Amino acid sequence: VRGLCPLKQILHQKGDNTLIFEARFESGNLQKVVKVNEFEYQLTLRTDLYTSRHTEWYYFQVSNTQAGMPYRFTIVNFTKRNSLYKRGLRPLLYSEADAKKHKVGWRRTGNEIKYYKNNAGRGGRQYFSLTWTFQFPHDRDTCYFAHCYPYTYSNLQEYLVAISKDPVKSKFCKIHILCHSLAGNIVYVLTITNRTKSGKGTERKAVILTARVHPGETNSSWIMKGFLDYILGDSGKAQLLRDNFVFKVVPMLNPDGVIVGNHRCSLTGQDLNRKYRSNVKKCYPSVWYTRNMIKRVMGERDVFLYCDIHGHNRKQNVFMYGCERKQQAKAPYVHPRVFPLLLSKSCPDKFSFPDCRFRVRKSKEGTGRVVMWKLGINNSYTLEAS
Repeated sequence: VRGLCPLKQILHQKGDNTLIFEARFESGNLQKVVKVNEFEYQLTLRTDLYTSRHTEWYYFQVSNTQAGMPYRFTIVNFTKRNSLYKRGLRPLLYSEADAKKHKVGWRRTGNEIKYYKNNAGRGGRQYFSLTWTFQFPHDRDTCYFAHCYPYTYSNLQEYLVAISKDPVKSKFCKIHILCHSLAGNIVYVLTITNRTKSGKGTERKAVILTARVHPGETNSSWIMKGFLDYILGDSGKAQLLRDNFVFKVVPMLNPDGVIVGNHRCSLTGQDLNRKYRSNVKKCYPSVWYTRNMIKRVMGERDVFLYCDIHGHNRKQNVFMYGCERKQQAKAPYVHPRVFPLLLSKSCPDKFSFPDCRFRVRKSKEGTGRVVMWKLGINNSYTLEAS
């Protein structure tokens, strides 16, 4: 974990085995801990900044550990009625000692995992608890727990620096500043395409990909990284794609939310994926500039596909949400179910077509997928990953 760690103001007596918790680091989230008994702790998550909601993402450090003892952690203020923790999902653990000695990184942990309604509801709100038991692998170790594999803003910046320094990749991947976030962090946009042999670049269609509008959905950043690793690679298929398309990529739409450890919102306390129709550039710069960039690209060339990458907290599999008119237009429009169907045929073990949905609900009118579809991009999708 990068960043300045706060000073540890902990007066520990010798022989005091109380765990030390910390979450004041990049993407960290934990509000308070109550020690219930020697090996049992009750944890409360911080809501998204400037809201009283959205507790799902957690990421915190624990030190002063004892190996082989049966600890129990219970997080007491989840707000979602349903959870993948009921269906086999387990928390993630990272041990500094294991990373150093055995090159072991994040791994799933926990037994006796339960997700249940508790009695802590205040002001008519219902809360849910997640509880699990586990053992630390080493004495006096520093460990981390997280809801999903962390991917920080610093991770993204290091990745982009590596691309810019690579003599081959930097030729066909140009990194630009799309805008600055409310807190002054750079929102990056990448343009990926091979140089044209002749001057006929405008014939290439565009593919637009965005990710991480919801900070707690870190799996969307890992999918984006997988895509970038592939499209910047030297395989014949990657070359072919770069010859035939111009890729416009916004890898992290909500860096502020990512940095402060929010689950869903930006620093306005708003869900940016409901603000694509908004004209308030000052409050929602990343989605405003993304929409504008897409309009500009549409003026220059056909846009074959728009896809915004997300993570899903309650559903399994990888699937897509698309947009369908009640009376689907005839050619030249390709039916919006074709692309997801092709995906499911090419990787049936990973992508589930039966989980895809194509209705445009009223509550989703401000999402990237619906707004881009209404701008005229027929293949406009949200990709969801469990």
